[in-house]
Amino acid sequence: MQTYEELLQENRDLKAQVAQLLARLSELEARCSKLEAELAKARKDSSTSSKPPSSDIVKPPKPKRKKGKRKIGGQPGHPRHERKAFSPEEIDTIFEYKLDRCLDCGGTVRLTGRPGCRKQRYELVENPVQIEEHRGLEYECVNCGKVHYAPLPSEVEKGGLFSPRVTALVAYLKGGCHASYSTVQAFLSDVLGIDVARGYLAKEIEKASRALDGPYEELLRHLPGEGLVNTDETGHKENGDRFWTWCFRALTFTLFKIDPSRGSCVLIDVLGEEFNGVLGCDYFSAYRKYMKDFNVIVQFCLAHLIRDVKFLTTLTDKVTQNYGKRVLDGLRRLFRIIHRREKMSEEKFQKALERERKKLVATAKRAPDRRQAQNLAKRFRKHGDAYFRFITTPGVEPTNNLAEQAIRFVVIDRRVTQGTRSEGGRRWCERIWTTIATCAQQGRSVFNFLQAAVQAHFTAQPAPSFFDSS
Repeated sequence: MQTYEELLQENRDLKAQVAQLLARLSELEARCSKLEAELAKARKDSSTSSKPPSSDIVKPPKPKRKKGKRKIGGQPGHPRHERKAFSPEEIDTIFEYKLDRCLDCGGTVRLTGRPGCRKQRYELVENPVQIEEHRGLEYECVNCGKVHYAPLPSEVEKGGLFSPRVTALVAYLKGGCHASYSTVQAFLSDVLGIDVARGYLAKEIEKASRALDGPYEELLRHLPGEGLVNTDETGHKENGDRFWTWCFRALTFTLFKIDPSRGSCVLIDVLGEEFNGVLGCDYFSAYRKYMKDFNVIVQFCLAHLIRDVKFLTTLTDKVTQNYGKRVLDGLRRLFRIIHRREKMSEEKFQKALERERKKLVATAKRAPDRRQAQNLAKRFRKHGDAYFRFITTPGVEPTNNLAEQAIRFVVIDRRVTQGTRSEGGRRWCERIWTTIATCAQQGRSVFNFLQAAVQAHFTAQPAPSFFDSS
């Protein structure tokens, strides 16, 4: 039989073991929580974060849609789209085909006077390039005997081997078609019969870049005065160094700027310290700092917010997960009203939006005592109004899709070209991307604008303006 002292010692030993086990349990729980957070972070994709869709390629493919629901091609009830026939003024050559006998019985035929069948098509002329020789005739002075040559036009002197149209074509292929110098060289040789070195093509791109300096600087000056600017940024490589391509999309134009910084200093440099418009953007810290330092009105992107809320619904913690689902339901109700805007009067639409906004904000602020949930609630308490600026400000979109759509071309070009190698290449990218995006917004021809800019540069005339509607 154990003595009292032995029982007491055994009790102390058991308590020590329990304390060790509890400490070990706390350690394992903390480690488990950390691993769960890391796993959830690693599972983020474009639907639950700001990661680009290209990062989703490692995800398992979505299940294929069942066959038989809908046939491929045009659907019943959709209007038929047919190409409009060319007008007689647009037709360069007409070919007429005649019959000398009936195709069935071989009998004699005669013209009816009614229009027959017609097929119109495009044709590429056999030699689309003409070679020009510009001569400055030689003159001798009858008084002093000195010899002079008639000066060549400025366009010919500056253009060199290529006319403005050919230079614009090279710039269009390089910038608008993501073509490498080798590809441009092969196209010119195989299709047009123009044989030049890649180094000469690089010089032509430099000329085109200088020709676009004026239009680019004009947009840069106008940007701080715009009433609404959507902005986004994406990575850019230059000889292994990290740069950033910033996109600024206004109502009638888009401007790109490549900078080594991703901070608010770029916003200050481009938009200035007294920007009075509305800035549409995501929740990146540079925009929040710019908003805070200069009291800028901001519309944070609701699409990015939805991704962050969706991420909460993927966590293993049920409390946080349920909180995320409640906020997500509120966002869905809000967007359901936005999508029904055309079916509602303006007054009814605004009231419905405001009602759902209040419900959503109240739900988001009632967050459980969990880190991720509290972070989202803090965001609503601090910047909740900036997510709903579109309700009270006409023309403001609830998402930043406009800037993201504009920057998509840049992302594709970055993957094809693998970035730039010099300051000159950076300047070319800024200008050609700006020209392509702005022409698309304004319904202009990129090639025609390039040609006009190069022509003006070669002849020392004022550069074309993006604000000229003619």
